Amino acid sequence: MADDQLFRRFGKEFPRGTVLCREGDPGREMYVIQSGKVTISKRVGDVEKVLTVLGPGEFFGEMSILNNKPRSATATCAEASKLLVIDAKTFEAMIRGNAEIAIRMIKKLADRLQETNEQIENLLFRDASSRVVHFLATAAERAGRGPSGHRVEVTPPELAGRLGIRAEQVEEVLQKLLKGKIVTLDEGGVLVPDVAKLRHFLEFLQMKAQYGDLA
Repeated sequence: MADDQLFRRFGKEFPRGTVLCREGDPGREMYVIQSGKVTISKRVGDVEKVLTVLGPGEFFGEMSILNNKPRSATATCAEASKLLVIDAKTFEAMIRGNAEIAIRMIKKLADRLQETNEQIENLLFRDASSRVVHFLATAAERAGRGPSGHRVEVTPPELAGRLGIRAEQVEEVLQKLLKGKIVTLDEGGVLVPDVAKLRHFLEFLQMKAQYGDLA
C-alpha cells in the first residue's frame, strides 16, 4: 500500500508539543512517523530524562500492544508531525500477513536492545565529558560512515536531555572537540570524521579521571 494511501487510512497530524502517550497509561495503538520528530522520555526520580528522539520511518508504542502492559515511556511531538496511528487488531493483521514487516520489527527491536545496553554503559561514566564523548562515539559507529564521516543526528540540547546533564556541560565538551578538530557541527547533527580519534579522547578522559589527582 502506497504511503499516501496509508496516511489516508491511518494518518493523523499533530502539532508540536502534543503528548501522544504517557508513561504508565494503557497502550492501545502504535505509531509510525511519516514526518517530524517525536521525543521518547522517561521519569527518573524528579527528572524527565530523554531516552531518544525518533524521526521519519521510526515506530514506537508497539510494546504495549505486544505485552499488554502500560506504556513504559512518554512520547511527545518535538515538532509538527504526521503519524500513522495503528490499533492492536490492525497491527496483528499486518504482522501475520507480511513477513517483511515482522522481520523489520525484529531488527528494530534488536537495535533498541543494543541502544539500551549502550545507555547502561554510558551511566557507568561518572564525569559529564566522558558521557558525552562515549555517546557520540557509539552513536557514530552505529550510524555508519558517509562521504564526510559518521553523522550523529542529535543537537546539543537533545544530547543534554538524553544524558541527563546540563546544556553548558555539553557545550563545554563540544568546544573542546571542535578545537581539537575531532568533530564538526552542522544543522541538526554532529559529524565525526574519525571515530578512532574520538575513542582515543575518551581513553584520555578516563586516564585523567583515574589518575588526575596524582598528577
